[in-house]
Amino acid sequence: MTVGSAIPTEVSVPWLGRTVAVHWANHALLMLITWFVLVPIGVLAVRFFKPAPTPYGIERGTGRFHPKLLWWTMHYSILYLAIALTLFGAVISIYVSHGFSGSAHAFCGLATVLSGSLQIVSAWLRGTHGGKHGVSSDPEDPATWRGGHYDMTPRRRWFEAYHKTAGYFTIALACSAAGSGLMRYGIPSFAALLGTAIGLILPICVVLEGRGFRQDTYGAVYGNHPDHPYNRARSGI
Repeated sequence: MTVGSAIPTEVSVPWLGRTVAVHWANHALLMLITWFVLVPIGVLAVRFFKPAPTPYGIERGTGRFHPKLLWWTMHYSILYLAIALTLFGAVISIYVSHGFSGSAHAFCGLATVLSGSLQIVSAWLRGTHGGKHGVSSDPEDPATWRGGHYDMTPRRRWFEAYHKTAGYFTIALACSAAGSGLMRYGIPSFAALLGTAIGLILPICVVLEGRGFRQDTYGAVYGNHPDHPYNRARSGI
């Protein structure tokens, strides 16, 4: 790895009582695996792994590791892990660099961290669920099925509009951070890894889309029965 004169190659660690070498390749590898292996898996899971709709959706009591819910478990678990690893890598790099370096890579990386963290915050604010099989619902009484997602309230609509759009935007920021970082630190093998990962994602998405793996989230979760509120709204009834 070629390291410029402005890039630290060692750092003093007071609690260890010694100076240690800085291996920026470890930082690069962590971020590449996080954003171009873990994150795509989390996105592909929520986009393509949902079950086909049934009239009343996923039954209450379905475990989070059941095939009908594994897509959701993978999505939130992997993306929580991705943000945690990103924050860890960012904090270590800032410590080693003795602050914010002000480089293009630093700005792109900071934007990625902030946008990714806001994805977590937006998920916390998405509202309630509801539906026939909701935790607080009586399956025999539709009046108890109310919920932000089941009714597709304005809050839920705006959450989905932001969360989905900002998710792809965050990945674009990660591409900028990765590209600027590899230009700054000069790691050709990792550049090849990045190119390979990006090159694989497109055909995988095309094949899964073409083979009909993408299912509507509302239909998969709550069902395709025409009496469900959002199904009625979409049909114009």
